[in-house]
Amino acid sequence: MRPSWDTYFMEITEIVATRSTCLRRKIGAILVKDKRILATGYNGPPSGMKHCNETNCLRDELQVPSGERHELCRGLHAEQNVIIQGALYGISTLDTILYSNYQPCSLCSKMIINAGIKGVIIKNKYPDPLALELLKEAGVTVKVWKGDGKVEWIT
Repeated sequence: MRPSWDTYFMEITEIVATRSTCLRRKIGAILVKDKRILATGYNGPPSGMKHCNETNCLRDELQVPSGERHELCRGLHAEQNVIIQGALYGISTLDTILYSNYQPCSLCSKMIINAGIKGVIIKNKYPDPLALELLKEAGVTVKVWKGDGKVEWIT
């Protein structure tokens, strides 16, 4: 049976996430417009820099809980990387849909808003309620993919 578009794109985020070297959570994101993938991103350090599996996780060492103190990390988030990849290669993010296997944090949500991304479809929630408040206020739709082509609207 042929998968729905949401299922197809969500499964691709899982493959993109396998490139992550984060020791805590492997996250993948893709930007889609008109059923076409424009860019991909996964969480990890800036290009050419050591990965956390080589240096250890600063957040673990400092016992920083998930959803807090995002600046205490060597890595960029998958959502940040997918937006940066679009910018690097001259691909407009305006009116795109971002698929990710996790809900964006508040920092990524602000970037999503300013990048003109119109919707976010996620697989898993993340402990950052401010992120959802920001997206809702900006009119960015957020849906949780439930599998089998089903989604649950959040905003």
